[in-house]
Amino acid sequence: MKLARRIDNLPPYLFAEIDKKVVEKRAQGVDVISLGIGDPVEPTPQNIIDKLCEQANNPANHRYPSYSGLPAFRQAIAKWYKERFGVDLDPVTEVLPLIGSKEGLAHIDLAVLDPGDTTLIADPGYPNYNTGAILAGVNPVHVPLLEENDFLPDLEGIDVKTARDAKMFLLNYPNNPTSAIATDGFFNDLIAWAGNNQVIIGHDNPYSEITFDGYVAPSFLQYPGAKDVGVEFHSLSKTYNMTGWRIGWVCGNAQVVEALGRVKTHIDSGIFNAIQYAGIEALEGPQDIIQDMREIYTRRRNTVMEALDKIGLKARKPKATIYVWARVPEGYSSASFATHVLDTAGVIVSPGNAYGPSGEGFIRICLSVKDDRLAEALERIKDSL
Repeated sequence: MKLARRIDNLPPYLFAEIDKKVVEKRAQGVDVISLGIGDPVEPTPQNIIDKLCEQANNPANHRYPSYSGLPAFRQAIAKWYKERFGVDLDPVTEVLPLIGSKEGLAHIDLAVLDPGDTTLIADPGYPNYNTGAILAGVNPVHVPLLEENDFLPDLEGIDVKTARDAKMFLLNYPNNPTSAIATDGFFNDLIAWAGNNQVIIGHDNPYSEITFDGYVAPSFLQYPGAKDVGVEFHSLSKTYNMTGWRIGWVCGNAQVVEALGRVKTHIDSGIFNAIQYAGIEALEGPQDIIQDMREIYTRRRNTVMEALDKIGLKARKPKATIYVWARVPEGYSSASFATHVLDTAGVIVSPGNAYGPSGEGFIRICLSVKDDRLAEALERIKDSL
């Protein structure tokens, strides 16, 4: 049987591989603690669950949903962006609900690139950026995010030919996996660079509400000229503990939003209406969960930072996201240290090189695990060394 060549070029998906390792180790009787996947363990707020149940019991919601999403959900997104970021969005032309932002990020290449085109990808970055390019038959060029540059891309360091050939640049701040944040100056420079080079910006912003120590994360779209050059992806997954619900959106440049929407009409049939009504409740209902989760993740971040200091691993103290990006000990690669920790401590961490070549020498530690299990995992890592 002959399969598509693109499948041969498609690497195993990182988080699917992590799931597989957990299953294998547990089958061997190992008490595995996974710090590898950003999947909140706290429940979705009850008011959101109640709204889902209410709307799921309405037979009118059992039919095909609109391809472009419920008007009320698009309006709720636009309202949230106005109140949270001061960004004006037309809910009809500049907002498109997605079956989780991952789905939109995987399909954006199909909407704006032709086979053989060049797209720029932040490195290290969310693996989906790279695999979306491979599936679309485009050429992904990795743009390094280096510690000495605060994990921001050096826009001036992108050579003239690459900048001229590129049609899109995917990146995200607050950043996964490095937990870095971007300055106002960087976003303004990015918009100017994109305009000068005719590059579409796809900014992925699912961690905007998971911030610490008084830091308030911006939206790419709040900067002048942003909607002229790009779009922003967002999600309810991390903010409201709704990872399994698969609901998010893309917003911004109307031309890009329309193109992605056109692709989606041929691929999916939209989000179950009851989930969209629950999404409205999330955005417009009580917002206590946001501060609650900030306090939980702040506590866990502090636990990790204190433990890493004792272990002797170096990491910058994050101001946002649910991750800590730590250097591996001397003598280890990212993969060998992740393997060592799994085999000797029964703990899963993500090897940095799985997020791109520039991630080599790092691991990503996830904070989405109960406090006691997090402390135990860190103690096991310490003992393994």
